[in-house]
Amino acid sequence: MNTGERAWSLKERLGNSVDFSRASSNDTKAIRRYAHYIRVFELIVQSFRGEGLLKVLMIKNCDIEGPGYIREYLINKGIQFDLLSAHRGSVFPSMDEFDAFFVFGTPISANNIKEHQFLEKESSYIEGIVEADKPYLGICFGGQILAVVLGAEVRRNPVMEIGSYQVRLTDEGKSDPLFRSFPEVFPVFHWHGDTFDIPKGALKLAAGEACLNQAFRCGRAYALQFHLETKCSDVAVWARAYASELSSVGKRADQVLKECDVVEEETRSSCYLMLNNFFKRVVRSR
Repeated sequence: MNTGERAWSLKERLGNSVDFSRASSNDTKAIRRYAHYIRVFELIVQSFRGEGLLKVLMIKNCDIEGPGYIREYLINKGIQFDLLSAHRGSVFPSMDEFDAFFVFGTPISANNIKEHQFLEKESSYIEGIVEADKPYLGICFGGQILAVVLGAEVRRNPVMEIGSYQVRLTDEGKSDPLFRSFPEVFPVFHWHGDTFDIPKGALKLAAGEACLNQAFRCGRAYALQFHLETKCSDVAVWARAYASELSSVGKRADQVLKECDVVEEETRSSCYLMLNNFFKRVVRSR
């Protein structure tokens, strides 16, 4: 008997324990007891629903780069999560408490990890995640730090990518569980100057024209150079904070915001599809 069946069985036992045919209008004790049982049952079912038993750790590395639509997805699916601000000195918890890990961006280069104590600690933490073969999804810097942990280089990309671009799945990407039901080519959002090499033993999953390495997988750890989770409201904040980078690529804030707006509905849908695949086909794969 699975979890859901046990919950329904409990409801039947609890509900049937009160015989309303014998209860008078004044028998409030029986009515209250029944209401209490139903409430207990509802709480049990709520805790067992969907991915509700899962718990995720999301790691931020600066104040303005975070989960975006990933947070919305987790809330909608009833998945528990903790949001850790590594750059503010938060203590990294035991990995055993979590079923999956997300790591987000920072303007700090992955080549400068040793200059920041919190990133050194985070690098060691991610190394433990990889060794334990825990599901990991690193986005932008989160993908680059994974590459460093796996022994690959992070270097400057020939051009800085800011705005809406397209990426193409490789043959390995087309068959990878994370990108199941994805089209071969799909729009993404970018804001980065560095790029990762593909670590030895990892599979390259996606490529771009201006940045060749866009995604890879090693075991159950994934690195994405691109963003699907980004909201236009996030981009507006980045445009103010990183205005000098916009100038360096000859773009204006309103131009980049328009690029984001044009693809946001599609990238949000892709984000949800990717996360569905991640939890169903990667996290629950064992």
